[in-house]
Amino acid sequence: MLLVFFLVAIIFLPSLSNILAYTMGSTNYRIQSDSLNAGGIDVGSSTGYKLQDTIGEMATGDSASTTYKLKAGYRQMQEITISLSSPGDVTMSPAINGVTGGTGNGSASWTTTTDDPAGYTLKIKAGTDPALKYNSYSFADYTPVGAIPDYSWLIDSADSEFGFTPEGTDIVAKYKDNGLDTCGTGSDTTTDKCWYGFSTTDETVSRSSSSNSPSGVATTVKFKAQSGSAHLQLEGDYTATITVTAIAN
Repeated sequence: MLLVFFLVAIIFLPSLSNILAYTMGSTNYRIQSDSLNAGGIDVGSSTGYKLQDTIGEMATGDSASTTYKLKAGYRQMQEITISLSSPGDVTMSPAINGVTGGTGNGSASWTTTTDDPAGYTLKIKAGTDPALKYNSYSFADYTPVGAIPDYSWLIDSADSEFGFTPEGTDIVAKYKDNGLDTCGTGSDTTTDKCWYGFSTTDETVSRSSSSNSPSGVATTVKFKAQSGSAHLQLEGDYTATITVTAIAN
């Protein structure tokens, strides 16, 4: 008896500004907006205020048509944009034998791109509890030993469970490790380590405190499902709906 199951990844694109133009650029830089004027102080400040001003600009203000939107004037073009790539559905493999058990693996990658100087936050959650289901049957969400992710994937032979681990340069400290045996500490991002279970509540997996435009940064989420050798799992096409959300900080 074989279990064939699929992971359906649904991507949520939170916001993408419709102003994506820039005035000049090269392979190394982009200038989003510039100003021709008669003077002014770019940044003036004291203990009680901060001021950015200019003198002599003309035709400032907002204007629009059916094909464009223009905000003219000093610094008006500095709008925050954020986008999130959309990978296809993930098919876990190999198929799991319902009688003897086995392990299926899959992965998907999301690239977050933002020009927000404060960076972004990437979150993930499941659409159901538990996440991986077939009719009334399911794999339990992976349960780590403690509050932090398990360094190595481990389930009891009488259980079946489904979980994930994120990988990438921006993953949060919870999913980093010490390079030996413990997650939630250190700065390593060891491949296929630090496993955790899904929830219907958003779980933060990546965060940045600076702009990454125009190249963006990818976060790869690896999925694992296992049915233990002493566990009988009903045959069927098991699916999970996973939502990934990117938010500008």
